[in-house]
Amino acid sequence: MGKKGFVRNNVNQFAVLYRFLDLLIIQVCLLLAAQLYGIPLTMHYYLIGLIACVAFLFSAEMLWLYRSWRAGSMKEILFVASMSHLLMISVVVGWMFISKTSDDFSRFVISFWFSMSWVISCTWRAAFRYFLFRIRKNGFNTRSVAIIGANETAGELNKEILNTPETGYNVLGVYDDRAPERIVVPKGLELQGRINELYDDVNSGKVDMVFISLPMTANRRIEQILRVLGDTPAQVHLVPNFFVYNLLHSRICNVGELQTVSVFDSPMKGAMNFLKRVEDIILASAILSVIAIPMLFIAAAIKLTSRGPVIFKQNRYGMDGKKIKVWKFRSMTVTEDGDTVTQATKNDSRLTPIGGFLRRTSLDELPQFINVLQGTMSVVGPRPHAVAHNEMYRKKVEYYMLRHRIKPGITGWAQVNGWRGETDTLDKMQMRINYDLEYIKNWSLWLDFKIVVFTFFKGFVGNNVY
Repeated sequence: MGKKGFVRNNVNQFAVLYRFLDLLIIQVCLLLAAQLYGIPLTMHYYLIGLIACVAFLFSAEMLWLYRSWRAGSMKEILFVASMSHLLMISVVVGWMFISKTSDDFSRFVISFWFSMSWVISCTWRAAFRYFLFRIRKNGFNTRSVAIIGANETAGELNKEILNTPETGYNVLGVYDDRAPERIVVPKGLELQGRINELYDDVNSGKVDMVFISLPMTANRRIEQILRVLGDTPAQVHLVPNFFVYNLLHSRICNVGELQTVSVFDSPMKGAMNFLKRVEDIILASAILSVIAIPMLFIAAAIKLTSRGPVIFKQNRYGMDGKKIKVWKFRSMTVTEDGDTVTQATKNDSRLTPIGGFLRRTSLDELPQFINVLQGTMSVVGPRPHAVAHNEMYRKKVEYYMLRHRIKPGITGWAQVNGWRGETDTLDKMQMRINYDLEYIKNWSLWLDFKIVVFTFFKGFVGNNVY
């Protein structure tokens, strides 16, 4: 079969050129900024130019800026590019502060350099993206695609291609060797013929790419197809049928020279975990500085209107299913934390005089920003449930425990989409879990940013919050 470890992660074939262009922009912008202000470039400026280039490359690699963006959105591309520049700026400014050389630089030159390099970097990406989209829309730089196997996987693949026209993929149809009465062609696809007819279409230049969507049990048939396609100019991709299942941030991994595909994994690995932690510390610190005084007034109101502690600490599951203590302002006359925890309902008799207001407006959850600083929670993530609820729903909702692949959050994708508050039916909990898993699969700093913004507009209140 050849050398082990033959699978490679998807990268942009022009990534080297893109890196060179980004570094050139940084250096040229520094030169232009200095010339516009009439400042001679000393050794100090050359040094920070070098530091900026190294910092930008490191940041861009961490954020996967140079991956293939054929199916990525414009907003995400610009956000990742902007974050790379922000990290670069932080490193340069930090070096100036630590080395005590900030007085050696013109503030105008540095500010203009940072701004101009950021604008040009985002502009060329947007312009190039628009150029590729237009030419692909007009039939240039496209790839004709054939799919082997008329099944659910083929239907999902075709749907994804149709939803991302900027990829430039045009699906011709599916090829299948089964008897016509056994074939159910997925919606939106056409049956082009048998697989031996595909070989002729590939050799004639009608087909550029082939996606094999046969089930894993057909490994011998897949091997036969690969042997024949290996003698053609077509690009060939395997789409194993387990990708129609609920994979969680799957990725290619290595065990020595043997490659595996992780099925239920966490996006918080290495640099991503570090960036998420930095995001949490910055957001939690900024928000706590604003809400500290209101929290004192809430604490005083709780103490004056009901007996009991101001802060209620409840056991909940955190990352990897480990128990954590989640802080909340006490909103009830009871502090349930055992094997049975009853969810709050409308006109619940257990609510304190101000408890209903605190819960409806989510003010009872403000102390959880302290949990974020402690490192047991994130600002954005799946909401943590009481341990008793976890034990109940994990037996009833598929993939329920996968939501613990990342830290629980104060707000989340489910909450801003309207799935917060009482889950009095199994369907409501299922919808919440669906959104939680969608968040983990698609996690990015850009998605966190959107959720934080949406939370201010529609995430604090809800119709089912009591």
